Amino acid sequence: MEATTVGLAILLLGVLALVGMLVRSTWKVSQKLFLPVSIIAGFIGLLLGPQILGRLAGWAGLPALEEGGLFGAGVLDIWGELPGLLISVVFATLFLGTRIPSPRRAVRLLGPQLSLGVTFASGQYVIGILLVVLLLGPVFGVSPMFGALIEIGFEGGHGTAAGMAPVMAELGFAEGGDLALAMATVGIVSGVIIGVIAVNWAARSGRSAVLDSAAEMSASERRGIHPKGERPSGSTLTTRGSAIESMTFHIGIVAGAILIGQVLLSGLQALEGALWADVVEIFAYVPLFPLAMLGGVIIQVFVDRFDKAEMIDRGMMERIQGMSLDVLIIAALATLSLDAIASNLEPFMILAAAGVAWNVLVFFVFAPRYLRSFWFERGVSDFGQSMGVTATGLMLLRMADPEAKSSAYEAFGYKQLVFEPFFGGGIITAASIPLLVQFGPYPLLVGMLVLLLIAMLSGFFYFGRRPAFDVGKAGASTGRETQPTDSAV
Repeated sequence: MEATTVGLAILLLGVLALVGMLVRSTWKVSQKLFLPVSIIAGFIGLLLGPQILGRLAGWAGLPALEEGGLFGAGVLDIWGELPGLLISVVFATLFLGTRIPSPRRAVRLLGPQLSLGVTFASGQYVIGILLVVLLLGPVFGVSPMFGALIEIGFEGGHGTAAGMAPVMAELGFAEGGDLALAMATVGIVSGVIIGVIAVNWAARSGRSAVLDSAAEMSASERRGIHPKGERPSGSTLTTRGSAIESMTFHIGIVAGAILIGQVLLSGLQALEGALWADVVEIFAYVPLFPLAMLGGVIIQVFVDRFDKAEMIDRGMMERIQGMSLDVLIIAALATLSLDAIASNLEPFMILAAAGVAWNVLVFFVFAPRYLRSFWFERGVSDFGQSMGVTATGLMLLRMADPEAKSSAYEAFGYKQLVFEPFFGGGIITAASIPLLVQFGPYPLLVGMLVLLLIAMLSGFFYFGRRPAFDVGKAGASTGRETQPTDSAV
């Protein structure tokens, strides 16, 4: 690829982001749905690309636009490669700049929250694989890999869906990446709609312990803009510009985490090749991004122990992560294949509907019985995450607990530290597709069913029967929380 084409592709992604922001700030429907700008921009790119504009141009006798739409085939080729690269950046930054909390402090809030999160995630596998075994496989002839799409799309979101696409294509499920992206879109849109309805219901019915039913988001919040005088600091400069730009330093840390992940992955692949590759291959198909996340954890553990100057700023890492995720989503949606969705429309709709139904059941029926205090505030954050991305969960939590009066922020943050390495793009998500290919649906189904039963039993009969416990910032059992720092969420 020519360097000029790469540069043009990046510039056009920036233009799409600006257009998406203009739409979000002016279109009331997008504000009511709280659609992220990246999703709006991605669909604008899809509209102007070969899938829609290109086909219309072909019918109109304009072949110049047919292959690449308004952008050109070269730009689309570059966009198609970006998600697989940027997902490693997103996951490498998950824990960088986040001090690992004391287990003694975290465990009381972590337990029930983790049981709820595992119930959401493992149940998505159980529901998906059961549907494939009992209905979708016999009737529509879909691949066993179809059963993992709910968790990859809903719990993992657009980033994980795009990151898993090369693995699915390599294993013979070429349309899997597009279906996973479509599933992620269904998840985030339905999650926001259901979540907003649920927050209003909780406020009016008294299910929320802290929410004022008269409270509403301001116009600036709906537009996605911080008003003047209330704009928070995005990051802190930890290095002097005369030595090295702070952003450059932090990008170097992220690069180090990804390189550590690559070394770990290569080592695991070599070990597998030497010991058991003739029986089963898993790490040969595991993508880099979950190992990049472990690389970030390794660096952070080292930093916690030896870095007295606290050189890594969490805010800067969040800026790098956020920019990478925005670009990833725009590029992935703009290159989405509508043919793959159309050819699998009926089984896809059945699977998506079942996934939404499961998440609604867990939120409204299981969460009140798992969580002894602030069940709605703590449950809505996990519901939002299980339908899209962590940002969706935090957005719904912000609506449900705008002044951070509950323990929900802290409990959610502690759960993420344990949950993220496995589900929603972690090791289990990465290994699910190779496991389904090499062993068929039943071993993964049994494993996830056992995990689901453990999570449900612990939630219903252990955590659900323990006295309410909420740890304040100073360790007091106050029942009223102050919002934790970014390092906790």
